[in-house]
Amino acid sequence: MGAQEIEVKYRVIERDALVQALADQEIVLSPPVVQVDQAYAPTWWDYGKPKTGVPFGRIRTVQGKHLFTVKTPQDNEMACLEAETIVADPGQMHDALLQMGLRPTVRIVKERRTGRAGRWSLCLDQVEGVGPFLEIETVTTADESGLAIQAQLDEWASNLGVKLERVTDTYDSLVRLAQDHSA
Repeated sequence: MGAQEIEVKYRVIERDALVQALADQEIVLSPPVVQVDQAYAPTWWDYGKPKTGVPFGRIRTVQGKHLFTVKTPQDNEMACLEAETIVADPGQMHDALLQMGLRPTVRIVKERRTGRAGRWSLCLDQVEGVGPFLEIETVTTADESGLAIQAQLDEWASNLGVKLERVTDTYDSLVRLAQDHSA
């Protein structure tokens, strides 16, 4: 197996303070881009069930380009084996996913700004319906401990000196929860 994406995610309490703290670290954030994600899950899986070991799909559209991703959580939802590729026809990819036994779950719309802190990628997201978040992530080999790397990422975030609330849910779960509460 190939790469493992490991991340930590935080609800941003003080967005302006976070942007300033990143600037103080000489981290330059990109201009915002809108990402529209359609999440997919196996037909037999539902929210509330464990995600570890279950493959989840996503079709992401950014500036007219489409990216298909499969993530399979390992240690937890934020440490996943990951494979992705560009797709020419998202409609055909959607149909292929249905044929493979996956079903669409939620649509996630976010405005994303990105930056780098050494080998770590930073994403400052404004997620429609759930608010601002910071993701810190890195890509490692499949045999590295996701929990150990998450501890390093969390320590770095704590040292920023701004109010952040760590969350362990993925965006699809957060969006689904927000939809359930508004219904």
